[in-house]
Amino acid sequence: MSATLEEFLLAAEYVLNEGNPNVVLCERGVRTFSDFTRNTLDLSIVPAVERLSHLPILVDPSHGTGRRHKVAPMSFASIAAGADGVAVEVHHQPERALSDGPQALTPEMFSDLMARLAPIAAAVGRTL
Repeated sequence: MSATLEEFLLAAEYVLNEGNPNVVLCERGVRTFSDFTRNTLDLSIVPAVERLSHLPILVDPSHGTGRRHKVAPMSFASIAAGADGVAVEVHHQPERALSDGPQALTPEMFSDLMARLAPIAAAVGRTL
């Protein structure tokens, strides 16, 4: 969460160099002075990674914000920024989840999110 872009990419290259070709990068937020969210989701890293690397990049708005009501808007922004996908937490009863309940979507919310992501992906020349 405090790596530079160069460190982020070189860490991935180290794993690739050791023989694992199955590397996917994931933006989960950076640590800032703000206490409004768990982390600050750095979406500017997405086009930078796509310009400098051959690796796919996902965004995790669940962990990146820590708040359920921010997951959909940050997912939309992630896809618009060029992310290859989003990773979100889903739980059938988030209020009873043993961990990460405040950031988890219900299955219905997830279904709605996926339906709303498709036109955004299409608008930027991508598919889901």
